[in-house]
Formats: sequence, C-alpha cells, structure tokens
Amino acid sequence: MVLCSKDIVDDLQSMNFSSRLFFPFYVFFAASASSRLISFLAFFLPFTFLISGCRKDMHDQPKYQPLEASNFFVDGRASRQLVPGTVARGHLNEDAHLYTGKSGNSFVDSFPFPVTLAVLQRGQERFNIFCTPCHGRLGNGEGMVVRRGFRHPPSYHIDRLRKAPVGYYFDVISKGFGAMQDYAAQVAVRDRWAIVAYIRALQLSQHATLADIPAEERSKLGEHRP
Repeated sequence: MVLCSKDIVDDLQSMNFSSRLFFPFYVFFAASASSRLISFLAFFLPFTFLISGCRKDMHDQPKYQPLEASNFFVDGRASRQLVPGTVARGHLNEDAHLYTGKSGNSFVDSFPFPVTLAVLQRGQERFNIFCTPCHGRLGNGEGMVVRRGFRHPPSYHIDRLRKAPVGYYFDVISKGFGAMQDYAAQVAVRDRWAIVAYIRALQLSQHATLADIPAEERSKLGEHRP
C-alpha cells in the first residue's frame, strides 16, 4: 500500500485523463523509499511465481509412460509393437540345435559342441546352484525344498528320463515344465547344455557297472576304503 501526501492528491485532481494514465508511476517515484519497495514487491512478485510455474525441466518431459493409453494410435496404446522380423542385437540365434535343442519339431539327442571335462565341471557348478534345491545333488528329486513340502520332481534315474533326448532337457530348462519355472533368464544357453551334460553324467553314475570303468582306473576304487 502506497501512502500519498495531500500534494500528490491535489496533483491528481488537476491532471487530465491522459496524464492520469501515468499517475501510478508518478506516485511510485514520489513516494518514500520504503513505500516504493513495498509497491515493487506487490507488483512484481505475482509475475515471478507465474514465470516459475511455466518452467519444465528435462526430467518432466511431455512423454508417454510404458503401457500408458494414447488416443493418437488406433489401438489405443502408447507403446508400439516391434516391427515384424525385428531381431535384438546379438540374438539372431540361427543355430536351432544350440538355441532350441531341436531339429525341426524333434528334440536332438546330441550336443551342439564337444563335451569336455571343463564343460562337465561347469555343468556341475550350475546344477548345484540352480537345480539341487529341488532335484537334489544326485538328481533323485530329494532336494532341500522338497523335504520341506514342495512338490516332488521325478528322479532323473527313471527309465523315461534316462531315455529322453538331451534336447528335451534343454527345452525344459529353457521353457519350464509343470511346477518348474523356466531358467532362460538365469542360465545362459551354453550353461544349459553344460547342465544337461552333467545330468547325463549323474544318470550314468547311478547305473554304471564295473565294466564301464577303464581298467587303469579300477584299481583306484579300493584305495580309500578303510
């Protein structure tokens, strides 16, 4: 609020219409310093708040969020579908044997790469991490969570699973089966094959005979017996 003296009021009465348009500026400069400051703040502060309200930072961009609706597209979805035939970089996956465990519509019964001792050791490591909670270290389905009431998986040593092709195991690990979830996100493709190789080794270990052991290794069997 600007306090006007009697002289200022007399000046206003003596002004014509056009001069009165500039009267607010005349009052502003004729008033005391404190009154001028109050007038200045009262006049410009509302504009300051208006200007600050118009600011839009980069973190608050006018954009659609994932899965948000949109009236711009016919299907009403802001998120667009991939163009048919789109392949993620590094995931062409042309080798069907390696990436699907199938040849056509049938499961393969061979490995897509040589099974070495290093592959078996890697498979054992991955098997112990991801598979033993349900299947047990021997593959007999007596894992720790099963002992606590979880659904009992079949033993790898039954005839049906001993005769199953290796591609079947790869497919189950990749896509899941029954109560078992898929492990495609947790276990890499080559590691899945390494696990399958180790499962085959487990199956062999539970049904091997003395004749299956090389002659030079048979003598070692009794070395650690008491």
